[in-house]
Amino acid sequence: MGDLDRTVDVIVVGKGIAGACAALEAKRAGAEVLVLERAGGGGGASALSQGIFYLGGGTDVQQACGYEDTPQNMYDFLRASTSHPDDAVVRTFAEGARDHFDWLEQQGVPFTRTGFSGKAVYLSNADCLLTTGNEKIWPFKERAKPVPRGHQARSDEVNGGLSAMRALLARCDAEEIETTYNAAVTGLETDETGRVVGVTARIDGAEQRIGARRGVVVATGSFTNNTELVKKWLPLLSETSSPLGVPSNDGAGLGLVEAVNGQLAAMDGVIATASIYPPERLVQGIVVNAHGERFVAEDSYHGRLAGFIMEQPGQKAYLILDSEIFAYPEAESARHALIDGWETVSEMAEGLGMSAGALERTMAEYNRDAADGVDTRFHKQPPWLKPLDQGPYAAFDISFDRSIYAFITLGGIDTDSRARVLDAAGQPIAGLYAAGACAAHIPRTGKEYASGLSLGPGSFFGRMAGREVAADPGVSVASRIPANEAAD
Repeated sequence: MGDLDRTVDVIVVGKGIAGACAALEAKRAGAEVLVLERAGGGGGASALSQGIFYLGGGTDVQQACGYEDTPQNMYDFLRASTSHPDDAVVRTFAEGARDHFDWLEQQGVPFTRTGFSGKAVYLSNADCLLTTGNEKIWPFKERAKPVPRGHQARSDEVNGGLSAMRALLARCDAEEIETTYNAAVTGLETDETGRVVGVTARIDGAEQRIGARRGVVVATGSFTNNTELVKKWLPLLSETSSPLGVPSNDGAGLGLVEAVNGQLAAMDGVIATASIYPPERLVQGIVVNAHGERFVAEDSYHGRLAGFIMEQPGQKAYLILDSEIFAYPEAESARHALIDGWETVSEMAEGLGMSAGALERTMAEYNRDAADGVDTRFHKQPPWLKPLDQGPYAAFDISFDRSIYAFITLGGIDTDSRARVLDAAGQPIAGLYAAGACAAHIPRTGKEYASGLSLGPGSFFGRMAGREVAADPGVSVASRIPANEAAD
């Protein structure tokens, strides 16, 4: 690797939730750890989130709230609802999720023993457990027993993500994990075998070369704020789509890994949301496209609904309500606009520019089903079925190209169940690991997503990466550099 400025056992690139967890586990396994963080402090996008961790298998919170769950049940749901090609990744996460919850609490991440049984995007109080995905909808409810798995860190004082990151960063400080901030990693160094043995980084305006005896963990976050990559990989996003994250979520880690022959996966995956609820009674309405047709069960997770809206003709969609359930969507950031009110369905169809009879047929079929308590077309669950027969009627424009759909990217570095970065042949690259939002997620599309399937697996596989890199036999970097540098 040539002349080095210093050498450590493990380098962790990034100090969001995955990086912090990786650093803790590597340090506890006996490795000398250096964290390089491009920003002026730790936390990343995780600190801005609502702090929801998707975990199950019988966590203490689930049990306290009266729910029975098992690792197999969690696996069955994830396997039914997501399309991750590596079954070992899904099973490893499902089987380790309960113990991972315990570990997070041991680090000081705050969770209460209370839950919320209604339908919400996130909780604004200190309750913890809520349903955050598609567990209750068909066909997934037929494959696994529906139980809530969204564990939101306590958010009565600050947002839950900040609560979680404060705890993890404090633990890193307490265990004296060395961190250099304002440090931009510009490249990965490899030896003649292709093994990753260090990094180049710009620190205080100067380039440094730092060796890693055992390996490097990339935990640099998503590419959500990289306009060029978003346009390349996510052409269905509209000009009104709004990225969620921090400025450093620019996909830098993807470029680092590609330069050493690492593979990317699921780059066209995105979770977008502009939820129609709360209030939850709006779920009793129907959502139709520009042709007056329903296209998804309205009680689906808000990201699944958005995924279908994105694919509709002209990306147009309307939320239809009658006077009995009328209310304004409370997600102000979504900016769903009330179009108008009409005395009859026919007048509404004409006002929305739909072909004569199309919306009337949709409403008639839906109302018959709702009266019978069975949605024959999309299997919407009975608690959300109500005939829409109490005029006047109203329509909100929830089109993908008009409302503000906030999004995060799901694609990234291809990794295995041990958080090892894979090459084009599906083989691990020696000395290189990745976790968090820079890695391809378990859910590959917004239709598969559940809130918490970023923080949950991100922190879980961050820990995995830390343990694996610390146990990596590594190489004797010191044998290739002058003795005075090896002593650093």
